[in-house]
Amino acid sequence: MTTQLLVGGRIYSSFAPDATSMAVTDGVVSWVGDDRAARALHPGADVVDLGGAFVTPAFVDTHVHVTALGLNIVGLDLVGVGSLRECLDRLASFARTHSDAVIWGHGWDESAWPEGTGPTTTQLDEAAPGRTVYLSRIDVHSAVCSTALRRSVPDLSETSGFSSEGPLTFEAHHAARTVARSLLTAGQRSAARVAALDAIASRGIVAVHECGGPDIAGLDDFRELLATPHCVEVRGYWGEAVTDADEARKLLDATGAHALGGDLFIDGSLGSHTAWLSEPYADLDGGTGKSYLGVDEIAAHVRACTIAGIQAGFHVIGDAAVRAAVDAFAVVADELGGPAVAAAGHRLEHAEMMTGDDAARLAQWGVIASVQPAFDALWGGTDGLYAQRLGTERAVTLNPFAAAASAGVSLALSSDAPVTPVEPWAMLRAAVHHRTPGSGISPRAAFSAATRGAWRAGGVRDGLAGTLAPGAPASYAVWDAGELVVSAPKDSVQRWSTDPRSRVPALPRLEDDAPTPVLLRSVHRGSVVHER
Repeated sequence: MTTQLLVGGRIYSSFAPDATSMAVTDGVVSWVGDDRAARALHPGADVVDLGGAFVTPAFVDTHVHVTALGLNIVGLDLVGVGSLRECLDRLASFARTHSDAVIWGHGWDESAWPEGTGPTTTQLDEAAPGRTVYLSRIDVHSAVCSTALRRSVPDLSETSGFSSEGPLTFEAHHAARTVARSLLTAGQRSAARVAALDAIASRGIVAVHECGGPDIAGLDDFRELLATPHCVEVRGYWGEAVTDADEARKLLDATGAHALGGDLFIDGSLGSHTAWLSEPYADLDGGTGKSYLGVDEIAAHVRACTIAGIQAGFHVIGDAAVRAAVDAFAVVADELGGPAVAAAGHRLEHAEMMTGDDAARLAQWGVIASVQPAFDALWGGTDGLYAQRLGTERAVTLNPFAAAASAGVSLALSSDAPVTPVEPWAMLRAAVHHRTPGSGISPRAAFSAATRGAWRAGGVRDGLAGTLAPGAPASYAVWDAGELVVSAPKDSVQRWSTDPRSRVPALPRLEDDAPTPVLLRSVHRGSVVHER
């Protein structure tokens, strides 16, 4: 047995909030406390002087698309483009310098552009003449495609979601994405995966949940990712519906997945007008989006997975979609019993339009919500994309983190990269400083949801993963963090949260003007993942 002793730091641990030292023995936290006792109890340890650095449990991102993120890193990145003109200029420049079979771009968002509209097929053809171009919108639920790509998609004009000039949605988008994906070489995909995992590691994240599926990156990419050697742990979620327990077990074995959930679509997204709503979109004449699965199909999947002892989950955003999921869980809970459903730890991804009643019912069955605070930071408030799509009254009800947590729903935080950047501290900041007063959660709750809650969302329920307490896996990050504070929830100060006697461990300041902690080193189960 070998022991490494970290001294002279600040350790984030509820077990010992004032700790300055931590011992790690064979990949497990073996002791937490003060320096003097640490040195006395571990005379033969390998001592590492932290020099005042801040040590926390490492982050886990519960919803990512690794290859897609990597393609954005090594390819045509349209995130943050400020206008239609800039988007087309960037495409034209990329086309002149790259000869790949397909120009794969991602991240345009017309909601804040001065033109107020996204690119068209004709404009893509003019910017990249004769080229096969696939440009997904930031939410990845629609894409604008060049004529060359459209001609390669069988029966495209007869497919749901077809548009002759504008973005393709629904099945038309899935069909075009599949063809575009087939033009990527194995080398491109491999380079993208490594670039993404390296970027993830550099953010203090040691594990991710890859949300794959037939219409996202395909089974070949999913298997290749799970077989990619890297220090970042990848836990695979496969989004394909089943109807019985035997089918669920076979699909799990065939894919190598950890669970059958993630982006198993009940609906789409608000930005692409594909989320399933109970009332029409404010900026779309009579449209309410679309459902991919109904209550009976959702219930069949939950039932099959529950019986098989497999975690299930769904992508769900609109209020009608959330309600369908809740009603389906109710059906299965009535049949199999609430404890049986809760034991499986099923998940909902996003759940942006979850009501208080929905949250209360989901909490009864132990359903976990994997949510994305950066969505609110990008599109929330009274003047953002949500207000455009839904009107202000509905927009300010989205992403109700505080209400969901208060109802007993376990939260896990994630990025949905490449939809939003892999930036854990910015994610925590968005969860705390929600754009709707009363919907934010405390820094402590947000940090827990990005660490301990994220491990729980992945099925690890030992009570130790995601903490720095004796017996926990040594998965931690070392930060140059500056000032640490104990902060109350933004909208409702609670005495326990700032009373020193509560022994609440301190965190970096999360205000907009506060410096972001800089990662110095990260370790997963005793092995170094990233070192500055």
